[in-house]
Amino acid sequence: MPVINFKYSDLCALIGKDVPQELLVERIPLIGADMHQTEGFSEDMSVEFFPDRPDLFSVEGLARALRAFLDIEPGQKRYAVGDSGISATIEDPVLGVRPYFACAVIKDIIVTDDLIRSLMELQEKLHMTIGRKRNKIAIGVHNLDKVKPPFRYTAVRPNEVSFVPLNMTEKMDLKEILRSHDKGREYAHLLKGKERYPIIFDKNNDVLSFPPIINGALTTVTAYTRNIFIDVTGNDQKAVKGALDIVTTALAERGGRICSVKMASGHSPDLREQKMRISVKECCRFLGIDLSENGIKEAIERMGMSVSFDGDEAEISIPSTRLDIMHKVDVFEDVAVGYGFERFGGTYISQQTSGELGPVTSFSDKMRDVMIGLGFTEVTTLTLSNQKDEFERSGLPVKTSTCVTNPITEDHTCLRSYLMPSLMRILRHNKHRDLPQRIFEIGFVSDEHRTTPHICGMVAASKTSFTEIKSIAEAVAREMGIEYKISSCGYRTFIEGRGAFISSNGREAGFFGEVSPKVITDYDMTHPVMFFEMDPSHIIDEKAGRLF
Repeated sequence: MPVINFKYSDLCALIGKDVPQELLVERIPLIGADMHQTEGFSEDMSVEFFPDRPDLFSVEGLARALRAFLDIEPGQKRYAVGDSGISATIEDPVLGVRPYFACAVIKDIIVTDDLIRSLMELQEKLHMTIGRKRNKIAIGVHNLDKVKPPFRYTAVRPNEVSFVPLNMTEKMDLKEILRSHDKGREYAHLLKGKERYPIIFDKNNDVLSFPPIINGALTTVTAYTRNIFIDVTGNDQKAVKGALDIVTTALAERGGRICSVKMASGHSPDLREQKMRISVKECCRFLGIDLSENGIKEAIERMGMSVSFDGDEAEISIPSTRLDIMHKVDVFEDVAVGYGFERFGGTYISQQTSGELGPVTSFSDKMRDVMIGLGFTEVTTLTLSNQKDEFERSGLPVKTSTCVTNPITEDHTCLRSYLMPSLMRILRHNKHRDLPQRIFEIGFVSDEHRTTPHICGMVAASKTSFTEIKSIAEAVAREMGIEYKISSCGYRTFIEGRGAFISSNGREAGFFGEVSPKVITDYDMTHPVMFFEMDPSHIIDEKAGRLF
């Protein structure tokens, strides 16, 4: 989780009041944080915030929140936005590369060491969290007095533009920056496959930024900077706007004046609050407390928002920096935080109760002992698999898969339908180990989008036989306490004539046999393999876990 570092005296200066450090250590965690380095109450403080509150990723945001939470200045902080007289345009070539762009101007700000340190930390925290390592958003902060508006955001070919990047002294073109600059090498993958790269120019075609990689050295912010230009570019419009609002309001907390930039879509930044309506009765019922209108109002204002009432309905004004509030339940949570978790309570239940293992757990524990007694070693594999392993390589019947919408790798595209492919992958990774290898797993598989328990045992050896795997499967079935029948199985998973179904009470309970050479080679293995796999779900249901 994001950790922000600051000085106690700087926080008090931003709050506008000396708050005892002991009180801060006690109250800050109640907002949703964890205090670091508080022993001895030194000047240097660290707070680890939950990642859902990016508005608190700076000491300025924390100071704003504490003014409301400590009842120093409750309610919503509103910021005046002037007109900078500056305009910025987005040109067509960049729309297919990194399409979203927002910007703002901060005037008359006094740049201190504390401000620079906090601003750099805020940028980095936003890049790593809502920015997804600069993929969704990238933030640039510039000395406005070093460039000439209007500004334009466009895209150019890698060798068309050269400039001196930050922390360098010589000009480099965009391709050289990606190859030679530290930030270029770190974030070059974000522009992989792009024919054109994003760039921000001023009126004289001087480069402000090469997003999402690096700013130009020309616009470096120093202690002598008084006017700042902020740009945010990215692939997510909501994240771009949210990041801009968080950075601009943080600088406004330092005394800067926010001024808007004219763009085709309107003026940026747009700090207008959002409105959300909730039911007071529903909120109280949800939280299990009984609050009056005044109680709701106090709780909401302690969270830096404002509220008005119309009967049972409360209309909440939500600051544009509160990216975490997306649903009425988020407002309910803020009411609980503002009310105070320490004030929640109730009577303890005096009745003594006892628990017991669920049927599936009871079955799993008992069958685990059985498999270990048969000489098998337990393994645990991922529930994610892929359709090629599950059906094509294995030769097992195709089932309706529960697929992952945006898989990270081609190996993890769906929930597994069988345990057998997972165990085959284990043996493949251990094929250089001594034989025989006897492994088993008891785990869940997906069938028609429902999870069901399976048990699978597998043996890799220099020589296998149908008789051996049949005796193992029968031993497992007997220990389950079921009456079973065996019939021929024609799955191409098995050598012809060496595969069988095992059924109980007229229902198929599983299958076993010797794996065919084609399936073995498809899994990149060289040794014979035999296995059984059973679905004991109906047995568990019938006997409710009391199998012995």
